[in-house]
Amino acid sequence: MALNGSTTNQALLDAQLELWQNTFGYIKSMALKSALDLRIADAIHHHGSGGATLPQIVTRIMIPSSKIPHLRRLMRVLVATGVFAAQHPPPAVGSSGDDEDEPMLYTLTPVSRLLIGSQNLAPITTMNLHPAFISPFFELGSWFQHKEAPESCELFKHAHGQTCWGQADRDATFNALINDGMVSDSNFLMDIAINECAGAFQGITSLVDVGGGLGASAQAIAKAFPGVKCSVLDLDHVIANAPAGDTGVQYIAGDMFEKIPPADAMFLKWILHDWDDEECIRILKNCRKAIPPREEGGKVIIIDMAIGVEPSDLRHKEMQAVFDIFVMVINGKERNEKEWKKIFFKAGFSDYKITPVLGVRSIIEVYP
Repeated sequence: MALNGSTTNQALLDAQLELWQNTFGYIKSMALKSALDLRIADAIHHHGSGGATLPQIVTRIMIPSSKIPHLRRLMRVLVATGVFAAQHPPPAVGSSGDDEDEPMLYTLTPVSRLLIGSQNLAPITTMNLHPAFISPFFELGSWFQHKEAPESCELFKHAHGQTCWGQADRDATFNALINDGMVSDSNFLMDIAINECAGAFQGITSLVDVGGGLGASAQAIAKAFPGVKCSVLDLDHVIANAPAGDTGVQYIAGDMFEKIPPADAMFLKWILHDWDDEECIRILKNCRKAIPPREEGGKVIIIDMAIGVEPSDLRHKEMQAVFDIFVMVINGKERNEKEWKKIFFKAGFSDYKITPVLGVRSIIEVYP
């Protein structure tokens, strides 16, 4: 059945393919989650740069032999989506090289290399794929029809009966999931941020990492700039799990909505996108009270997305749009420059600078 006389059959099939790409996108996410659960990247890495065959992977991930054919199908998806690569091994001496039954060699790609090693992104990826964050999306359509205002019935609460932060306060395992995820992201990103925009941290002698969790960002800043006294402000149940020993960072239990300790600079990494405009203005006003004038080095340093600011290729645009919906689950929001400017000025700041050097995220310096 033709929908339009000028529409070719191939165009219809292309449109169907695009529809299927969106329909079955969750399969890619769940395949990645399975790879994390099974530690497939670690299993391949264990066998060295030459890669690992399926039987070698199985010896590490310990699955029943009856599931091996299904694992082969999972690996096909993970290869097709770029998580892993696959190739036939070099032919043995004396072999014709056309043995199709030769076991496939699976190797790591730049994507899966982010899932191994001491500073990997597996914890933040595990957090983002946790059922607590995925299941609310099954309620997205009905949530839009809900008569209550978003701030009084966030999507996470609509699905779970409590807010994300309320659950973290009451559930130690969920709290660890979030804190470990944030540590892994900071371990990955902060060296890049410091290398790409060192000037943002120069000229200050003290800094408070507001909502800084277990302090990975503050520790990176303190290591790169030994003359900067770094502190971390977070809630009691977070600070209770702060690392022991000499981290070079002071940990302070408190509430950023109430009061923030004084310092030359406030640092907020992936904090403001968790909150609506009014809550952000409250946080920023408290930051403003805690820093000196601009001529004395006072500033707020933010790492967050600035939608529409370069780079603006299709992949960046899509990921910023997707992330905006992701944080909408907890009543958060990704902002464009106009929206950032609005809350900065409402909070009493006079100027700002956006430096888009962190992929889909930017470093934003805000001045009193």
